[in-house]
Amino acid sequence: EVQLVESGGGLVQAGGSLRLSCAVTGSTFGDYAIAWFRQAPGKEREGISCIHSTTDYTDYADPVKGRFTISRNNAKNTVYLQMNSLKPEDTAVYYCAVDRDAWTQCTIVVQRGYDYWGQGTQVTVSS
Repeated sequence: EVQLVESGGGLVQAGGSLRLSCAVTGSTFGDYAIAWFRQAPGKEREGISCIHSTTDYTDYADPVKGRFTISRNNAKNTVYLQMNSLKPEDTAVYYCAVDRDAWTQCTIVVQRGYDYWGQGTQVTVSS
């Protein structure tokens, strides 16, 4: 059983920063990918960023490129999402998820491969 727990969300003013953490426990042997998704009220869930466990391959959605940075600490089984220059449109519930069948890359476009999800953490950016 795999569990993911997000933390680090909160309320921040536009232009501010937050760092989200995703702590992973359980069976994640071999190659896997961790991704961050977000869902704003009334909108579909969208992929934000992902990172592969061993190749360090990363991907970012266009709206966050240059502002968000994903990183990992395998010793702590934790993935981080550093979010800078936050905008009101970044307001959403942020989720992390794991794809345990990732070979060398990761994807934020196809969500069905992510089979375990965290409970989400709220990020609110005020204008």
